Amino acid sequence: MTTRFLGDSTVLLGRSMRHITRSPDTIITTAIMPISMMLLFVYVFGGAVNLGGTASYVKYLLPGILLITIASGISYTTLRLFMDQQTGIFERFHSMPIARSSVLWAHVLTSLFANAISLVIVIIVALLMGFRSGAGVLSWLAVAGLLTLFTMTLTWIAVLAALSAKSAEGAGAFAYPLIFLPFLSSAIVPTKTMPAPVEAFANHQPVTPLVNAIRSLFTQQSVGSDAWIAVAWCVGVLVVAYALAMGAYRRKIA
Repeated sequence: MTTRFLGDSTVLLGRSMRHITRSPDTIITTAIMPISMMLLFVYVFGGAVNLGGTASYVKYLLPGILLITIASGISYTTLRLFMDQQTGIFERFHSMPIARSSVLWAHVLTSLFANAISLVIVIIVALLMGFRSGAGVLSWLAVAGLLTLFTMTLTWIAVLAALSAKSAEGAGAFAYPLIFLPFLSSAIVPTKTMPAPVEAFANHQPVTPLVNAIRSLFTQQSVGSDAWIAVAWCVGVLVVAYALAMGAYRRKIA
């Protein structure tokens, strides 16, 4: 059964990846918005943020921009999955002798690959803007692990949204609150500069420990408890989103 699931998922992943390669504008579009935000905050608002100059602010800002990139990218996952349902390809797959869950996992894995490409593009632009890090290989691998876990978490939320949406517009719009969430965290400015109620929310939502952990890894500082809190948040949300998404999927194909 496991071999069959892996084989079916691989075949369907190839199908989804061909859609990506034939339409690279989705990856470019995903990267453009966070890059534009990074340029705007660094070169327009950066002077008002006293964090040690442009290069220092790029280093401070990049972790949050990476999370915004992921939140922006998973909206396409929702749209692709929703369109598969609308075109009847779901029914066609279900008439074949394949593992049912492989249909969803193919979209999830495609999201991981597509978002990884967008993240690399954003990091390259950040390097051109002056971002530098003395982080070693293990630190970069830890950053990659956290970003992968965050992508997986948001992607399963996206799957649930796609299975529940009534229109393509509704399927794509669900990502907007997720894109906005980093702005209410330590991603753009230190939380201590915020009004007390906003600071309290920012300090107790999942994006802040994730941003802090990635920032500490980039700057070769101790991550403290931030990494474990971030992982706990992501794993907890991932488990709930996965359970709800699989429940919605079983009801839809029943």
